[in-house]
Amino acid sequence: MIATKPIDLRANLKSYLDNAFNGEPVIVSRKNNRNVVIVSEREYNDMMKAKRNIEYQEKLQRGISALNAGKGIEHEIIDDVDQ
Repeated sequence: MIATKPIDLRANLKSYLDNAFNGEPVIVSRKNNRNVVIVSEREYNDMMKAKRNIEYQEKLQRGISALNAGKGIEHEIIDDVDQ
């Protein structure tokens, strides 16, 4: 991970963007701890996919817990086969 200041980022933007593209996140330090991180689109997409997977797993676990607590709804199976 690389840390830099905004003035250095502006002076060497191509280099920092190349680093981020090649898998090396770049932290840009800003006033009042309002820092940002530059990552490649691939890494960003991977992080968003992982986040969605975690959210899905949590939702699934809540559903399983509800079923185990007897909060499920029983439905009749409808056989809709036209032959």
